[in-house]
Amino acid sequence: MINFTARFATKAEQDKWDDLVPSNPDGGNVLQSASFAEVKSHHGWKPLFLVFESAQYSSYNLVLEKSFPVLGRLWYLIKGPGAAEPAHVPAMLDALKDFTAASRLNVFAVKIEPDIVDAPEVRQLFTAAGLHKTFDLQPNDHTALLDTTPEPNQLLRNLSSRGRNAVRRALREGVEVRRVEPTEENFRIMYRLMAHIEDRSAARLRSFEYYSRFWGNFAAAGQGRLYFVYEDGEPSVGAFIINYGSKGTYKDGGSKPGRSQYGDSHLLQWTAINDLKDEFAIREYDFCGTPPADRLKDTSHPHHGLGLFKTSFSKTVTDFTGCWDLALNETKYRLWTAVGERVARQIYWRRHQQPFY
Repeated sequence: MINFTARFATKAEQDKWDDLVPSNPDGGNVLQSASFAEVKSHHGWKPLFLVFESAQYSSYNLVLEKSFPVLGRLWYLIKGPGAAEPAHVPAMLDALKDFTAASRLNVFAVKIEPDIVDAPEVRQLFTAAGLHKTFDLQPNDHTALLDTTPEPNQLLRNLSSRGRNAVRRALREGVEVRRVEPTEENFRIMYRLMAHIEDRSAARLRSFEYYSRFWGNFAAAGQGRLYFVYEDGEPSVGAFIINYGSKGTYKDGGSKPGRSQYGDSHLLQWTAINDLKDEFAIREYDFCGTPPADRLKDTSHPHHGLGLFKTSFSKTVTDFTGCWDLALNETKYRLWTAVGERVARQIYWRRHQQPFY
């Protein structure tokens, strides 16, 4: 049996937050970073920095907080808590309950979404701990993960034949991939490329201001970079790639329809993966969002095409357990799920034309 305590991070810990989060037993997640916390602070959330401690390890977690009349505070442990194994999550939440009660923080509910692979026994464990399964929020709750530890030739052989052939053909035909400067002009080009994807899917883009701040923060921290593929002298494919700890992440992408260069998107990803291997020795690359494994071949799924592209690199889909709610005040939580959350999301959308979470 493992026991945890919970507390807010000290100022010294916050100052080196991006060194501490990757030391979590799950390697941390880019959405727990200081750069992302700053972005969310401009979009309706108050970032808090929470530490779980045990005799075995410490876990550093970003909390996003919103306050509501009557109900109190909602906490969202985005991609957390970072636990060594599923059984540690309920112990961490027991510590969180004690901490919020002793500190009189008036938190009525907590959303969690640990990077723990989904399984029936995990769901049983979380349900027995009093957690309520709710809708997933982040695109990489179902994702393609690539082990990047093999040397480049072996890594290329590890791709599916479709992915491997696309990379090789793009190289033979001289497809041009460039890492470009993180300027506002290039950010606007990237945003326009992403809008083309929106034309062809059910996706709904956040504002340019949101993405510009996101990309700018990560680029300034040395954790993000922008790549373009060029066709006829103009950017035709774009991707924003993140390095965080030992992980790389394909965060955002876009492309023009009707392109003539075969394998251009594959070569961009292959270039980024090898750049991050060389510069940061990443051990894993997250393609950040696919359909669930059991819907990968479902052509009606809005991410069907993206899933096919991403699994041409990593042949399988990883399903994480997704988002769960912990009610700290049952009466207020019932009110939240019955009407409060729906109303809050509608009001926020009407005011900002942006997603609530």
